[in-house]
Formats: sequence, structure tokens, C-alpha cells
Amino acid sequence: MELLGLFNYWVFAVLLMTGLYALIAKRNLVKKILGLAIFQSAVFLFFITMSKIDGGTAPIIQAGISDQVFSNPLPQVLILTAIVVGISTTALGLAIVVRLYEEYGSIEDDEILAMDRNT
Repeated sequence: MELLGLFNYWVFAVLLMTGLYALIAKRNLVKKILGLAIFQSAVFLFFITMSKIDGGTAPIIQAGISDQVFSNPLPQVLILTAIVVGISTTALGLAIVVRLYEEYGSIEDDEILAMDRNT
């Protein structure tokens, strides 16, 4: 039962390792960018699930109700900004991959490096 209580951490760890593996092991630049996106998603999931408080509500003070438990909205705001930065990073990376393909005719990093060394 306790194992299921840590489900979000297991998903975080699996996503993080999957993204890291794609970043390190794959030669295809598009797969590397997708690995980076998966890695970022794991970090987003970690921050959002860490900020969850059982029984917590939005931080809106209501008259006549005392002993309210509020959730901290700062992690959600930070992650919203990080999502925008992540999408921009992915778009820029894909644009660079398209330009590299136009120049070298390949999106494999080892082939691009070999062609670049030969010129």
C-alpha cells in the first residue's frame, strides 16, 4: 500500500531516467530533443506533486472559516513558466535540427561530426 503512495515518485524516476537515457545514448538529434522534453516533464511532475498538500485549498481567505490549509501556489507558477521555456527550447532545437539536415543531409550527430571534420 505504501508503494502506491509513492507512485508519483516512481513515475518521476522512470521519466527522468528515460529522458536521460535518450539524451546520452541516442545519436539521432530529434530523439535527443524528445529525451530532453521527457526529462523536463519529469522535473515538472516532481515539482507539482511535491507542492500538493492533503486537504489544501487555493490560497483564498474566506470569512468565517478558520484553520484553513492552503496549498502553496508558487510551484505551479514556476512550472507554468518552465513549461513555456521548455516549449521554446524544443522549438528552437527542432529548428536547428532542420537547418542541420538542410546543410548536411543527416540528423545523426556522429555523421554530422564526421562530415564536419572532413571539410
